[in-house]
Amino acid sequence: SVHSRADGSPSPQALLPRGERGPRPRGGGGLCLLLVSLLLFPTMGASGAGVEVGLERVEAMNGAPLQGKRIGLLAHAASVTSDGRRAVDVLRSKGVCVVRLFTPEHGLDGRAPAGAPVTGGRDAATDLPIVSLYGSKTRPSREDLEGLDALVVDLQDAGVRFYTYAATMLLCVEAAAEVGVEVIVLDRPNPLGGEDVEGPEADLPEPERSLLSQVPGPLVHGLTLGEMARVASAGRAARLTVVPMTGWSRRMRWADTGRAWTPPSPNLRTADAALVYPGVALLEATNVSEGRGTGMPFLWFGSPWLKAEDVMPKVKVVGVVLEPMTVAPAASDAAPRPKYEGVSCPGARIRVTDASLVRPYAFGLSLLEALRSNRHFRWTDDGHAFDALLGTRRVREALDRGARPAQILESDAAAIARFRGEVMRFLLY
Repeated sequence: SVHSRADGSPSPQALLPRGERGPRPRGGGGLCLLLVSLLLFPTMGASGAGVEVGLERVEAMNGAPLQGKRIGLLAHAASVTSDGRRAVDVLRSKGVCVVRLFTPEHGLDGRAPAGAPVTGGRDAATDLPIVSLYGSKTRPSREDLEGLDALVVDLQDAGVRFYTYAATMLLCVEAAAEVGVEVIVLDRPNPLGGEDVEGPEADLPEPERSLLSQVPGPLVHGLTLGEMARVASAGRAARLTVVPMTGWSRRMRWADTGRAWTPPSPNLRTADAALVYPGVALLEATNVSEGRGTGMPFLWFGSPWLKAEDVMPKVKVVGVVLEPMTVAPAASDAAPRPKYEGVSCPGARIRVTDASLVRPYAFGLSLLEALRSNRHFRWTDDGHAFDALLGTRRVREALDRGARPAQILESDAAAIARFRGEVMRFLLY
């Protein structure tokens, strides 16, 4: 039967995939309470001022649907309320029994540099044990999940496949399903919005894949983590609950949410940086600096051999402007070994002028095309690093053949259309 509201729009029950309908999860009424909450707290206006994340909704419901369960919490530095309170502290203040913390790349405090192994330990404020999922392992073991009724995921993602948080969540869903532990995702905005879907699907052979290429779909997938979890759990014996946001719509970029930006990693410091990150981060796999070691990571690029005036006119994009700027990268806790440390690098600052128009992956392709026209341009590790970042060899090979960005984007169009159709039933917003 079709479940709908009086106005004809689908009810929350109708939005659930078939595998999630029917009996409520063990622990009593979590999903039912969640569906009721959707009706009691309807979506607020699209201005963004009313956007509430899943964590804040749980707080408003006095800890439901987590009450009476022993939970593990996967969280990081951006797992906070709008007024800056940590997820673990909010849940404990509502009487939720948090027994163990799990952390992704960059650690619980978000300070570890990109790619640096993170160790476990104990949280200084709560004395709870911390299990690192970015170090000696990337997936929780049976022992890590032992004694838990649910694993709660509260992560701020960046909306692009090679940002490792979504992959970490999916490995948690997989591990939890194997031992019968429920997964509860406290949803947060995709900072890129939910309408822009760009880039290739990963097609590297399994032995060559890493956390960078585990997430299904195009590179810029347009899903929230809650929606991604629903996609990944389809067909699995997984028990999944998603606590959705209110006030968020797919057309919103971060600036539209009305929320302050809390860096989810040390170099993703602003919402503008997050917006262009899927494109500028592609420079990590080249001999051009992507801005690590400067005050503008992902909002500046440069190299000792670069002439900004040669590159800027060739970058044909909308929503951003490039401004010449010379910078000497310096080592820091966030970037211990930046490219060209201490070397003066001509380059360009990236300034976002209209967030609604920015297509970050298309921007990255345009940058690469312009930079490759210089005879000094090089791929790192003969291009293997770039392939690992994108999860495919096709893009680099196309660029090396002289394909234009428009041609590369068009080659992904059929797969993107198919993906949009396949995930439609899992969308929450």
